[in-house]
Amino acid sequence: MRGTLTVAAAAAALLVSAGPLPAAEAGGAVPVAAGRWGAHEAESFWTPERMAAARPLPPVPPQSPVAPQPPAMPDAPVSPGPTVMPDLTAPVTPVRPPAAVPAVTPSPTPDVTTPDVTTSEPTPTPTPTPGTLPAPAPAPAPAPAPAPERPALPRIPAAGPGVGQDFGGLPVVGRMYLVKGGGSYFCTASVVASPGRNLVVSAAHCLLGADTRQVAFVPQYTRAKPRPFGMFPVVRTSAGRSKIWIDQRYRTQGVNRAAALDVAFAQVGPGPKGRRVQDVVGGNRLVTGAGYAHARATLIGHPSTAARPRLCVNRTTKYTSTDARIPGSFLRIACTGYPGGTSGGPFLLRLDNRTGTGDLVGVIGGWKTGGDKPDVSYSSYFGADIRRLYEKAVAGAKAP
Repeated sequence: MRGTLTVAAAAAALLVSAGPLPAAEAGGAVPVAAGRWGAHEAESFWTPERMAAARPLPPVPPQSPVAPQPPAMPDAPVSPGPTVMPDLTAPVTPVRPPAAVPAVTPSPTPDVTTPDVTTSEPTPTPTPTPGTLPAPAPAPAPAPAPAPERPALPRIPAAGPGVGQDFGGLPVVGRMYLVKGGGSYFCTASVVASPGRNLVVSAAHCLLGADTRQVAFVPQYTRAKPRPFGMFPVVRTSAGRSKIWIDQRYRTQGVNRAAALDVAFAQVGPGPKGRRVQDVVGGNRLVTGAGYAHARATLIGHPSTAARPRLCVNRTTKYTSTDARIPGSFLRIACTGYPGGTSGGPFLLRLDNRTGTGDLVGVIGGWKTGGDKPDVSYSSYFGADIRRLYEKAVAGAKAP
């Protein structure tokens, strides 16, 4: 979803276009047992036909707060320098070597976030200081690990600034599928580097609500190759809740009042071959406090109108809302052809054509949940609030 539409007819049209879940054909989707949601169940449920029939989420109605309205949120603070959240664990069978990044220790800050739909999660622990960790003692006589399959990167199209083009996609970016209110939907999501190598990031409005079910991430989806790396299901707790982290203020204040917090992290389980998602496709590095203006940013999203994802390169600027109902400042980028379905798509700096990863400074969302026009996109600013949310997700998604 790109914006909170105000025209009732447009909203109704979107709701009708999604429709109910298609009935399972013979040999197609099978019922998912309560409490069980692994790669096998996700692939059985999200058949290629069901994925192709999924639609962007309908507009999210403005929510009434459950507590008195606080004052308008100020612009996100900009730290003296960007904070890079690197992958803190040594890769097991790395697909691509991680880029060297400066080790920066985040300042301790009070935890003000809670998961959106997770009802029971481990007590958060402080994020370890980046640096070289001692290697674990090797197990006796380990069996040799199979050589990893390096994902083939498609040619990244070259075009003028602001011109969006469909392309073969990047392994680190894909579609996030979900069921909500009897309909099948999708947004865009991407892998973010983390110690557990099991986190993806999208827009909060895509994953908001306790009725969000059957959630799964599909890297580098295209209609021709709908599951090139398989499916990575969003992990459920013992209570059956998806492990998704959204700032509590986004839930209580609503998508407009808390538009500056339109970011969600989700923990995904192993894929069909038992491997963690970051080990398979890599991960983008989370960067916070980097400012709003960037000379060259890459925007990637999965439009509902295209069989392949879309890529665009342009500069970003700072947009400060003049609408008192949607306070805050946001990243803005002019890129053609980003309609519904692209919400959650990453804003990347320094995209490496060799590894297919870059520095993540935003996701499509925020002001009018990403913009009310397909040729201009927005992102909530990645500042201290998003860093704290990421740290909480890291603590709650530690690999066993």
